[in-house]
This record gives sequence, structure tokens and C-alpha cells, in this order.
Amino acid sequence: MIEVNQSIIDAVTAHAERDYPHECGGMLIGTFAEGKKTVIETFPLENAREENARHNRVLILPKDVLKAERYAREKRLDLVGYYHSHPDDVAVPSQYDLHHALPVWSYVIASVIKGKVEDIRSWEMENDRSRFNVEEIQTASSERLTANG
Repeated sequence: MIEVNQSIIDAVTAHAERDYPHECGGMLIGTFAEGKKTVIETFPLENAREENARHNRVLILPKDVLKAERYAREKRLDLVGYYHSHPDDVAVPSQYDLHHALPVWSYVIASVIKGKVEDIRSWEMENDRSRFNVEEIQTASSERLTANG
């Protein structure tokens, strides 16, 4: 399970809509405790992919991930996941997403249809890297946002 507050959903939504029709991406910063992840803030990153490939792929440079790690460490927090958008597509991980994922992290995907976020879902990869499973998103008040699969 991943716990967020509305400001996290709003930040992911704003980034995804601002970068449409291109994919966007960023890190989720927070804590791991008692079998759940809590997201405290987002760390938006630039899509370094070539202009003509940004509509269906995001490239986050290692130096930018290190910058996010340093930022989280300074705040005594962890990188608990990654978010990105799927322009004019569903909020379901692709095979490409699976090949580039890490176990333990949450992968939040925003489906952006015609410039507006229609759905946000979170996913966790199996430890054997075979597939993603839907991860329940809860607001800080325990309101269930999504558990669709």
C-alpha cells in the first residue's frame, strides 16, 4: 500500500498535464514503515529523451536520480517510488516499464487523455521481476483512491 495526501495527487496531475503530450516523470519521496510507503513530496524530473520520442517514453538521467536521492537524504527521507505519465493511454505499466523498474518501489502512473489526467494508479513489481501488481493508494485520511486492476 502507498499512502499519499491530495497535494501529492495534485502535484503528479499538474506535472502530467503540463508536459502533455509528452511523458513526464519524477521521484516519490517519503518513508517505508510497517509494510507501507508514505509519500511526503514529489521531486519532478526533466524528460531527457529526444523531442520526437517524448510522447511515449521518459528518460531520467542517473545524475537527476542522484540529485533526488541527495535531496531525500538531506530531509532524512527515502526514495519510495517513481511516477510518470502515459499520454493518451491507460495508467497500466508497459513491458518497457517492467524492464526498467526496481523491486520495492511504487510506480505511480497517470493516464492523460487529451491533456487531462483521467486516472492515477500505483503498481509494485514482483520481487522476481515477472510482473507488476496493482498497489492500493490511500489518502492520508485512509480514503481509498484506487485499487483497480
